[in-house]
Formats: sequence, C-alpha cells, structure tokens
Amino acid sequence: KGVASEMDAEKAIRLGLDGIIVSNHGGRQLDAGESTIRPLTRIAEKYGDQIKVMMDSGLRSGPDIARTMASGAEFTFLGRSFMYGVAALGNKGGNHTISLLKTELQQVMEQVCCEHIEDFPNFLVRS
Repeated sequence: KGVASEMDAEKAIRLGLDGIIVSNHGGRQLDAGESTIRPLTRIAEKYGDQIKVMMDSGLRSGPDIARTMASGAEFTFLGRSFMYGVAALGNKGGNHTISLLKTELQQVMEQVCCEHIEDFPNFLVRS
C-alpha cells in the first residue's frame, strides 16, 4: 500500500507482488503532493498487464469509483465513507453506505450508457 510512482510499481513487480494499492495517504500531511489519480493512470497504463492495480485515497462516492476505474484501477477502497455511515447509523451504517455507493455508481453508468464497469475507460474522461 502507498505506491505513488512508477518506480514503486517497478519494485513491487520485481518483488513478485500480486497487486499494488496506489495511494498518497501522506497527502493528509503534505497537501502539495501530486493527486493520486495521476500516478494511478500512468502506473495502470504501463504496468496494468503485469500486476493488479488498485487505488485508495480520497474516494467518497460512486462517481469517485467510476473516475478511478476509468483511470485504470481494477478495484477501489473507501474507508472514510463507511466510517461516516457507521458513525451516523450504527450497525446499519455499513449496509446503508454500500447501498448508496451502488446506487451512485449505477447512476453514473446509466448517465454515460456504460453497461460494464470495466468499460468505463471508453465512456469517461481519463485524468
């Protein structure tokens, strides 16, 4: 976790890792760093056929998931959204959050006429 450059991805491949999570969790402290979506796009284009590329950093909504998938991620992580849901609704918060995210993602797919998530790069502008 915490891959933020092509050099990091190359090292992960050399080490024989199955996947990487592109992330700038240090972005909380260093807000002048590069937005995570930019290295995600470069890494996915260059190494996506060699290693699973996932992303975790700043995602909060269905449209965020769609943008990330369109930029090359095979999977996304959303921690804070679930924490908010659980904080607001207790035990029901996680289910409520996933329901909202699924609805938002479905709405994006319908708006751009995309039938399959893996086709997002053909329907959304890449970062």
